[in-house]
Amino acid sequence: MKKMLIAYVSRTGNTAKMADYIAEGVRFTGATAVIKKVSELKDADALADYDGFIFGCPTYHKDMTASMKTFLFLAEKANLAGKVGGAFASHTHSGESGPMIADTMQHVFKMDMVNLGALSLKQDIVNTDEGLKACQAYGKNVGEKLAG
Repeated sequence: MKKMLIAYVSRTGNTAKMADYIAEGVRFTGATAVIKKVSELKDADALADYDGFIFGCPTYHKDMTASMKTFLFLAEKANLAGKVGGAFASHTHSGESGPMIADTMQHVFKMDMVNLGALSLKQDIVNTDEGLKACQAYGKNVGEKLAG
């Protein structure tokens, strides 16, 4: 069974909720979804047992959080080239972090990114049926890509 890591940073709980919903979508495809805070992943070896990756964090001052930037440097050492990937973000008024994460995964890590781009939701949408469905659909899409 294919295994997807969903690694995230959350400041207020919205991005954590998105990670949970995205994991549900991944599981709809028959893949295993493992959710972890980036602070739990201490070295590149922690990424070794996964077939695909979805990374997410909130947009904070039109940027990724510092902890996500640190995590991406760690992930770069894991040689994720060719692995399936996706990215997501929550935000209040702008949503730059999701596309920044996706660009890093695609252009720096050389990952096989989902064709939807990054999923970016305003924080007031996350806890609605619309937010739930958007996250599940995104996870399902990445999971289907992983199933290949």
